[in-house]
Amino acid sequence: MTVRWDHLPAPQIREIASKPGALVVLPVGSLEQHGPHLPTITDTVSAHEVSIAAAEIAARDIPVLVLPGLWTGMSEHHLPFGGTISLNFAEFSGVIRGIVRSLRADGFGRLLIVNGHGGNKEPLAVIARECAHEFGMPVVATTPWYAAAAVVKEILETAPGAQHACEGEASLMLRIMGEHVRADQFEAAKRQAPAPIEARDGYSRFWAFSERAPVTGTKGDPRPATREKGERLLKAMAEALAAAMKDPVLWRTPDPVWSPGRGQGPTAPV
Repeated sequence: MTVRWDHLPAPQIREIASKPGALVVLPVGSLEQHGPHLPTITDTVSAHEVSIAAAEIAARDIPVLVLPGLWTGMSEHHLPFGGTISLNFAEFSGVIRGIVRSLRADGFGRLLIVNGHGGNKEPLAVIARECAHEFGMPVVATTPWYAAAAVVKEILETAPGAQHACEGEASLMLRIMGEHVRADQFEAAKRQAPAPIEARDGYSRFWAFSERAPVTGTKGDPRPATREKGERLLKAMAEALAAAMKDPVLWRTPDPVWSPGRGQGPTAPV
């Protein structure tokens, strides 16, 4: 049976929701510029494909469904290059919260958010913990590039991990939807002038991508990208996510820290 929520009728979804340990996966990406060589849907489609591949592995052991990918996130730093649609934090948080609230009404009690966009990482960390408190269920957010970091580092030639429209993302997109990748623009995408502004370690502030990746909106080098590397990246990230989906520690019920009188009881079973 398919793991895709959008391919199933409601009665089958209700049946899955009734099973112990049922898990829902929400791919979250963006609609933003990815240089002159990659489509603007890159982060969304990559998160969705990795989620599907991981769920198909995990479904051998647990009931799991994958929602359609959320196609916009927090991408205002890419607006100077055009082709970008962004949400503000309040709206982004509200959309995720509405999804979690709906899942609770549908009978599900676990959510894994699979993120494909770097700009969503910190917002999703906050949203996941807030939703866990509010709805009393484990809500876990991850970015597959980091979840499989050790293997990603072995595969890539030009950087230890994904950057933006780089070797890693270009390879993955060659594997997923190669007909929409402009390999003839890889050389042009690498050109950067003037040099990018480097952020100071240990400090947070807003940087537009026009400062971090001037001219082309590309951070990294897509030229060594291949479909074969994309296949290996997809497999590594799917396996890492599938293992996390079955990790009992990760899916413990959150401590109800906001409950009245919670501070008056034991902090561990006695």
